Amino acid sequence: MIDATSAVGFAAGFLTTIAFVPQAAKIWKAKSAKDVSLPTFIAFTVGVSLWLAYGILQSEIPIIVWNAVTLVLAGAILAMKVKFG
Repeated sequence: MIDATSAVGFAAGFLTTIAFVPQAAKIWKAKSAKDVSLPTFIAFTVGVSLWLAYGILQSEIPIIVWNAVTLVLAGAILAMKVKFG
């Protein structure tokens, strides 16, 4: 059974991560990322990478899982920003 603290961590991570799916889908569908700020997403991606490293160092599974997923989504948005402009 999962403890309450981990349940909150998993729920928070899920909700904040899933928030990027519509943005990534919109960019992919439109083949345009002109409204996405490159400096903002670079800073965000670096921040997520650091949160992932923190989670690994602290052995915090919810932080590791959701920041790994968010890193993939943020990386995809960054790649589409570079590709589609």
